[in-house]
Parts: sequence; C-alpha cells; structure tokens
Amino acid sequence: MQCFVYASLRKTGSYLWLARRDAFDVLPESLQLLLGELRFVLEVSLDPRRTLPNEDPVQVLDHLRAQGWHLQVPPPENLATANHLAYGTTTRDDQSD
Repeated sequence: MQCFVYASLRKTGSYLWLARRDAFDVLPESLQLLLGELRFVLEVSLDPRRTLPNEDPVQVLDHLRAQGWHLQVPPPENLATANHLAYGTTTRDDQSD
C-alpha cells in the first residue's frame, strides 16, 4: 500500500500517515487542531513485512484501511531515558582531578 507521511510542526515527533496524499478531510477536526500545520516528509510503499522503527506495520495498515489515517506519536519518556547520558559526554569518573 502506498502511504504518505507528514510531520506535525506543533507536536514534535508526531507523524501522520495517510492512505491518500493530502487527504486531510478524513481527519477528525480535533486531531487537525492538535497537530497543527503538517509538513510532507515521506512517500513509502508499506506492506506487513516491512520493518518500521517505532510502529507495527500491520497496525498502521489496519488503521489506513479502516479510517484513512494513522497517528504515530513519540514513545513516552521514562526515568531511564530521561537520565541517559548523551553519547560522547564524560562522567565524573572519566574526569581527572
């Protein structure tokens, strides 16, 4: 299935998948207001065997077929990820006195 992906400029890390390009008329008004302006980022051929980084392709396809859209939101932060040191930073143990 050909899919069209848009990034929300208001909600960082949120992506809207559409079954038809620029078919925003299928979205509930409340979702349109929540996402704000959208920027086209990708056209992709999606099938159930394709690997997606943060989404289950079967679920995405089910939503696209049933309602014409799928909303991808960023994974929730938890304490472990919030406290994770950025790659390349030094810890106190690495610093010389």
